[in-house]
Amino acid sequence: MEKSNGNKATQIFGSIVSFLRRCLFLVISVRPIPHHIAFIMDGNRRYAKKRKLKEGDGHRVGFLALMSMLKYCYELGVRYVTIYAFSIDNFKRDPEEVQSLMDLIQEKIEGLIKEESIVNSYGIKVHFIGNLKLLSEPVRLAAERAMEATANNSRGVLSICIAYTSTDEIVHAVQESCEEKSDEISVINASGAGYGLLQLGGNEKEERENIVKLTDIEKHMYMAVAPDPDILIRTSGETRLSNFLLWQSAHCYLYSPSVLWPEIGFRHFAWAILSFQRNYFYLDKKRKQS
Repeated sequence: MEKSNGNKATQIFGSIVSFLRRCLFLVISVRPIPHHIAFIMDGNRRYAKKRKLKEGDGHRVGFLALMSMLKYCYELGVRYVTIYAFSIDNFKRDPEEVQSLMDLIQEKIEGLIKEESIVNSYGIKVHFIGNLKLLSEPVRLAAERAMEATANNSRGVLSICIAYTSTDEIVHAVQESCEEKSDEISVINASGAGYGLLQLGGNEKEERENIVKLTDIEKHMYMAVAPDPDILIRTSGETRLSNFLLWQSAHCYLYSPSVLWPEIGFRHFAWAILSFQRNYFYLDKKRKQS
C-alpha cells in the first residue's frame, strides 16, 4: 500500500515538474529559439571514476542524461539535434573498451526503434552520420534498421555522429565533389560540347579554379541533412571542438558548463538557451556578413 502511494506521489510530482517546465518553455519561446543544438558528451569516463563505478557505467548514466536533453530540446521546439557519439579517433582506445562501447551503442540503437522510445514519442527521424563502413556489421546493421524504422517521422531530426571526425567528413565531401565534377566533364566532352565551356564562365584559369564550388562540397557533407548548429554544448568545461562540426560551427554559440556529461541537467540547458538568446542578434549579424 505504501509503495503504491509512493508511486502515485512520484507520478504527481513528475507531472507538476513537467507542467512547470512547459510553462517556462512558453516564456522562453517569446524570443528566438535555436533550430539546431549539437552536443559533445564529454566526461562519462571521469564520472565513472569520480563515483567509483564499473567501467562503462558512466556511459550508461550518460545515456540517461542524453534522453533528458533530447526531451528538453523537442519540448522547446528545437527541430534538429546532433550528438557526438563516437569519434574515429576513439578506435585507438583499448580494444576491450571499444568493444564495450560498441555493445552499448548497439543496445541503445536497437532501443530507439521500440514503439515507446523517445524518437517515436516525439516523431523524430534518426540519421547516423560518419564513415559507417568502419563500424562492425552488427552495429552498422542496427543503425540502418533504426534509420529505416524512423524514415517517415517528420517532427524532428536526430543526427548521431558515429565513426565521425570533421576532417574525415571534409575529405569525403571534397572527394565526392571532384568525382561528380569529373563525371560531368566526361559526359560533356563525350557529347562534343566541351569546346564551349570556357565561354560560359570567363577565362580558362578562372574556370579551373571554380570548377568545384562551395555549394558542391556542402551538399556532399555528411551533415547536409541538417542546417548549421545554433548552439554547441560541450560539458566538462572544455572549449575544444575535438574535430566535431568544424565546417558547420563557424557562427554558432559555444556553451561549456563545468559539469561532466552525466551531471548535466535542466538548469544547464535553460541557461544555454538564454545565453544564446542574449547573443542572438550578434551571431545573426556575423552569419549574414559571411
